[in-house]
Amino acid sequence: MSYDAEATRRRILEAAIAEFAAHGLAGARVERIASAARANKQAIYLYFGGKEQLFGTVVQAKVDEICHTGAFTPDFVAETVGQLFDWYQENPDLVRLVLWEALETRGSTVHGEEERRAMYRAKVRSYVEAGAGAEVPEPERTRAVQDWVFTILGLVAWNFAVPQLCRLVLDEDDEAAALARRREAVVAAALALVADTRQAPASAPLPP
Repeated sequence: MSYDAEATRRRILEAAIAEFAAHGLAGARVERIASAARANKQAIYLYFGGKEQLFGTVVQAKVDEICHTGAFTPDFVAETVGQLFDWYQENPDLVRLVLWEALETRGSTVHGEEERRAMYRAKVRSYVEAGAGAEVPEPERTRAVQDWVFTILGLVAWNFAVPQLCRLVLDEDDEAAALARRREAVVAAALALVADTRQAPASAPLPP
């Protein structure tokens, strides 16, 4: 049977996602990734260049996934944000990876930073072109949409970054019930933020 390089690369990525989500960059072990991927360590260095580069590739791959889920239009905010919430619930590794990245890079430049920044710029531009913040003049309009995107990401991700607080603050013994309440609350907040954007005076920027 011939060697399938692409299949090996996919297995390494899948194994690395689990390993880095559980242990972070410092705690992850290349040996465990290679074993879980049914590959040798040399393949990891060949395809990804080392543990640090592999970690960066893993984070970027998960961020790419979420940035390509769903299409935003100002008239379907509830559906879009609800889908985003569901995606985070079904893909808990992303929050863990981003938290590990924040802890271990400590504010320094992250792997693929310019590419990731360009991706978010494109996402914001697509929202603006779809009509978000239409009543706000540029450059405040783009800034307002950037703030909206970042706020929504925070509103959604926080539920999965600190599930124990979600359970305790909402005083729910049932985690599913707590998340259902949070989903409704996050969607309502997103709708309110969009309404604020649309009602903002044309001469004033949207407050963050």
